[in-house]
Amino acid sequence: MVAPGPRRDLSSPYSREYRGQPKGARVGPTVLPLSGCDLPVPDMPSGRVWSEAEGTMWEELWASPQATQWFDAYVPLVAMYVQIVCQSLSGKATAGLAQEARHLADHLGLSPAGMRTLGWQMEPVNVATGELRALPGGAA
Repeated sequence: MVAPGPRRDLSSPYSREYRGQPKGARVGPTVLPLSGCDLPVPDMPSGRVWSEAEGTMWEELWASPQATQWFDAYVPLVAMYVQIVCQSLSGKATAGLAQEARHLADHLGLSPAGMRTLGWQMEPVNVATGELRALPGGAA
């Protein structure tokens, strides 16, 4: 099954996913780091004035664990998601836009269903101690 969105190119140093790994090195689910993404946050697209709430949401999304898997080509999708969600929260979005936000959340891996579809899972945590624990099968 092919994941939605732009093709991953681990060999491109201009891709957010580049880690100097050979193509096809990953087998099994992609484990997202709880610490989030430490890559630089891309600039918000030009062409409109972004609100402070939208700017905050933009920063938070690009620091999320899911952002470790996004390419720079995801910038317009994340921008649409931010705009629609902020409109929805302020009561200005239509039902159609709310539905589009749900679809974008799935494609960006921001929903549980989207994470399952993309083959992503969060790094496990020991609930009792708060420490990270090894994944079943020895992957960490």
